[in-house]
Amino acid sequence: MDNNNVQRDGFSSKLGIIAAAAGSAIGLGNIWKFPYITGIYGGAAFILVYLVCIALIGLPVMLSEFTIGRRAQANAVGSFKKLAPGTPWFLTGWMGFVAAFSILSFYGVVAGWTLDYVVKAITGAYVGLEPDAIGGLFGALISSPVATVGWQLVFMAVTAGVVMGGVKDGIEKYSKILMPLLLVIILILDIRAVTLPGAGEGVNFLFKPDFSALNAEAVLVALGHAFFSLSLGMGTMITYGSYIGKKENLGETALQVTIADTLIALAAGLAIFPAVFAFGVEPAAGPGLVFITLPNVFNQMAGGMIWGILFFSLLAIAALTSAISILEVVVAYLSEETSMSRHKATLVSAVAITFVGVLAGLSYTSVLGGVTIPLPGFGSLVVFDWLDALSANYLLPLGGLFISLFVGWKMVRKDVEAEVSNDGTVKIGWIGMFLILAKVVAPIAIAIVFLNGVGIIKL
Repeated sequence: MDNNNVQRDGFSSKLGIIAAAAGSAIGLGNIWKFPYITGIYGGAAFILVYLVCIALIGLPVMLSEFTIGRRAQANAVGSFKKLAPGTPWFLTGWMGFVAAFSILSFYGVVAGWTLDYVVKAITGAYVGLEPDAIGGLFGALISSPVATVGWQLVFMAVTAGVVMGGVKDGIEKYSKILMPLLLVIILILDIRAVTLPGAGEGVNFLFKPDFSALNAEAVLVALGHAFFSLSLGMGTMITYGSYIGKKENLGETALQVTIADTLIALAAGLAIFPAVFAFGVEPAAGPGLVFITLPNVFNQMAGGMIWGILFFSLLAIAALTSAISILEVVVAYLSEETSMSRHKATLVSAVAITFVGVLAGLSYTSVLGGVTIPLPGFGSLVVFDWLDALSANYLLPLGGLFISLFVGWKMVRKDVEAEVSNDGTVKIGWIGMFLILAKVVAPIAIAIVFLNGVGIIKL
């Protein structure tokens, strides 16, 4: 379908761009993974390494995605077709499309768990329970086909409702509401956590530099998280870049989104770990931290029900802002490359993703618990873990690698310069450094993450 004469939707303000792009980057991983890996790999020492990795990988790849999207004014697949017609580069866009589809399939399941826990917090379902019983509560949720599928359907319906509204009246409108709300909740939780008796140990866990904990593994973890935490490699920032107006400063926007993502991740840690240490609970990473450890902590806090409601609402909002951007990758492709209207494209995308998501959600139930799929380097995995491993270890790193190489080596330098300088109206003394990072540094770093992730090398 030729869309050259169709007026594309787009962001109407700088605040809208930052809110949507930062919302995409700020997801569940920021809240249940980054604070924990920061603590175990040296606190402030790890943060310094992470910031260097963000500068070497995160920023260049994000700016590369923005550049591709705004230059082409098209979806993730269409952008490569337009900028490199008649070449196989469009396969990079397809990798992003498949990654977005796969990720949202299992992400919707986890997001559904957060909605369930908002209700649990409101109704006091875990109040007064012993730690083992709280763990049993989570086990009962993920092993229940009805609860798992039901909450996933609710979450995907809300996500589709926002995306159906379009870029300006859907994604931007709700991002401008949800992101400030997320910030307010996290600041309230931060203030409560750091004022708890004994909170100092948790603050030290996060921010006290421990250079003895820094090793090759810590650097590799920092490299990987710098890449994964910014929603890179799945076409979201290419798609959002295509909605950014020609007057906006792309380099500045990429930097602001990166800073917002990092600060929110640290703020999430400040909301969680002082409370965890104040009550002598062993910190963990992943779902165990938020669905088992923290309800136990809330039970011991004065006004714990209120803090539980706020925390799980925070999780649900972070999940929603990320899911919106991921769904938009698929919707943008269908609406621009076929004759589908946005409403139909959103409906088709949401139904297809939810169908695969149901299979992922049933992985932990008796229905599909015994069904596994082989994946090179990982053996045979249940559907949920297969989708996770495929996207995190194959699709995202390879997508990011080729995006970086495309801007560094395939795109004409004057086109890159024209895009990031707004046709010469913005000073870009850093363009040489950016191109070196895109051509050499970021690809090498991402290749190391990829090779380690699939087990070809072990650092």
